[in-house]
Amino acid sequence: MKKINIYPIRSLMGHGDMISEDSKLLLDELRKRLSGFEIAFSDSPKGLEGEGLPLILVQSGGSEGIFLKDVYPLFKGPYYLLTYGSCNSLAASLEILTFLKDRNEPSEVLHGDYDYIASRIRSLSEGNRMKIEARLGILGEPSDWLISSAVDKKQCQEKLGITLVDIPENEVIEAIKAVKLEEVRGEENFDYDHAEIKKALRIYEGLKTIVAKYDLKGFTIRCFDIIQAVKSSACLALALFNKDGILATCEGDVPAMLTAYLLLDKYGIHAFQANPQWIDPVANTVELAHCTLPLDMTKKVVYDTHFESGIGVGIHGELDLGPVTIVKLSADMREFYCEEGTLTQNDYRKDRCRTQVKIALDAPVSYFLTSSLGNHHQIIYGHHKEEIKSYLQGLGMRNVVA
Repeated sequence: MKKINIYPIRSLMGHGDMISEDSKLLLDELRKRLSGFEIAFSDSPKGLEGEGLPLILVQSGGSEGIFLKDVYPLFKGPYYLLTYGSCNSLAASLEILTFLKDRNEPSEVLHGDYDYIASRIRSLSEGNRMKIEARLGILGEPSDWLISSAVDKKQCQEKLGITLVDIPENEVIEAIKAVKLEEVRGEENFDYDHAEIKKALRIYEGLKTIVAKYDLKGFTIRCFDIIQAVKSSACLALALFNKDGILATCEGDVPAMLTAYLLLDKYGIHAFQANPQWIDPVANTVELAHCTLPLDMTKKVVYDTHFESGIGVGIHGELDLGPVTIVKLSADMREFYCEEGTLTQNDYRKDRCRTQVKIALDAPVSYFLTSSLGNHHQIIYGHHKEEIKSYLQGLGMRNVVA
């Protein structure tokens, strides 16, 4: 049975029995609509941290000070404020919500008719109980240019249930170099320079030992240092790992990896990690590119060099035209971006990473210019905004463009 933990707050000002009657009516109506839920009251804000969806029942105006003094220091959120339409319950909740938003705390007021509130509780409860259990590797430190992508490992564990494992870069390079190039097989399966393919497959074989040793379900790798160390790129290796069912992303971008793993774990959808190359605010389009992608996302592949280095094996894949969703989690796990659009064009310019797409967004493309959560974003086929948004909000995250 799913559980809801409620902590009620009210001011010391008198409203007779009105508050108790209104609270009883609200909870009775919610119980009718929430079969399969156990509703329990907590006698302390600390009780909200137990198993179940935490709700703060704001019963009256003047509750703001009670929240600030008794709740906020003891409970670290997310903060879901349950209200009704009397005794200034809603007014107090909005004041508390503003306080929380000013501090970037995940929060929401649950207010409206009983069916709406019950529906939101179901959605939030689903997200709250469906954490991910996985070990994901960080192979080397994030790339030097990812200056806004540091993830709090404790927050990642608590919010997503994901354990991040740091693996020294020298160990990764040693594992690759331990593979003898002359023993690598399979280059004949690729329509490209076989000597370059063998070097790329050597990286793939070496990384297999790292994945097995640390029992990883996925990883991100500081790939540019790999290029310098073994004179080849990891682009093909990452594509092959994704084909094998091991999530693999590039540049040591941990938030991008977490985004892609969540999409794969929850919805079984592979994502194309890419960074914007051109934004047209008038046409409301964004062009994105990268040198690797999961091979099951493309029916047509052309192998090329890795763009920035001019060596190794990069992948130019043509993606299907049609509906897509762009998703990204913030580094602090407090916000997310999730918007739908239409993939309208593939391109193959020599001055960009090899796989290149153009997307017409449904929402304003100005997000990328004013509120972007880093440069890398994940692109998936289909329109999935509502289900992803509901899940992430259930984890206490806030839509950055909401």
